[in-house]
Amino acid sequence: MTDSSSSQSFRLDGRHALVTGGASGIGEATVKELARAGAFVWVADINLAAAEALATAVGPAKALHLDVTSPQSIQAAVAQLDRLDILVNNAGIGHVGSIEATEPDDFDRLMNVNVRSVYLVTRASLPLLLAAAQHHEAVGAIVNIASVSGLVGIKQRFAYCTTKGAVIAMTRQLAVEYPRTLRVNAVCPGTVQTPFVESYLEKFHKDNKEETRAELRARQPVGRLGRPEEIAFAVRYLASDEAAFVSGSLLTIDGGWTAA
Repeated sequence: MTDSSSSQSFRLDGRHALVTGGASGIGEATVKELARAGAFVWVADINLAAAEALATAVGPAKALHLDVTSPQSIQAAVAQLDRLDILVNNAGIGHVGSIEATEPDDFDRLMNVNVRSVYLVTRASLPLLLAAAQHHEAVGAIVNIASVSGLVGIKQRFAYCTTKGAVIAMTRQLAVEYPRTLRVNAVCPGTVQTPFVESYLEKFHKDNKEETRAELRARQPVGRLGRPEEIAFAVRYLASDEAAFVSGSLLTIDGGWTAA
C-alpha cells in the first residue's frame, strides 16, 4: 500500500493559506482541512485567543489578529506575510428581518462585515496572491464563502441575501479580471451547524429554538443541517491543483435546497 500522505489527491503541500474568521465554525473546519492537506495556515480572526488556541492545536499554522472591517488591521496583518497562495474570505455575520425591519445601521453593519471586508482583504492580499506562481506552477487561489442566500430569496433575510449576492458578483468579476493569474471561486453553503447558527437561534428564536431548528433542517431536502467539514472539503478542492480549470464558479453545498 502506498503512503496516503504522498498519493492523496487535493494536496496543498508547501502552500500558504489565510482564512478570515478562521477561529470557529466553517473557518475553523477549513483551517484544519487545509493544514491536513499540507498547507501552512494563517488563522485570521478578531478573537486572537481562539485563533492562537486553534493554531497551536493544528500545528502548521499561526494566529493572526484581524478585524476585517479595519483597513489598518488588514494592512498590519498582511505586512506579517511574506507569501500567500490561498485566501479564504470566510468572515461574516447574519441578520434577520425584512427590508422594513432592517434599520440603516443594521444594513451598513452587514455590508461592512460581509462585503466591504472581502474587498479590503482581497485588495490588500492581491500582490502576494498574484506572486503565488513564483513559488508554484499553480496561480493563486481565492475561495469566497458566499451562501445560497445569494442565489435565492429567503424571507426575513433582506440584508443577508443582499450581501451574499454581492460576494457572488465579486467572485465572478475577479475571475474575469485575472483569468490567467488568479483563480477565484465561491462556495455557497446551505444552513450549516455552526456557532453562527446557534447564536442566531439564541438571539432571534430563544423561545422556540428547537422548533426553528427543525424548520431549518426541513427546508434542506436531505433533512439535516450541513457540517462545517463538508464545506471545508470543498474549499480544499477549489484551492488545489485538481481545480486548475475551475474559476468563476459557484459550488453549492446545500442538501438539495436550491434544487427543490
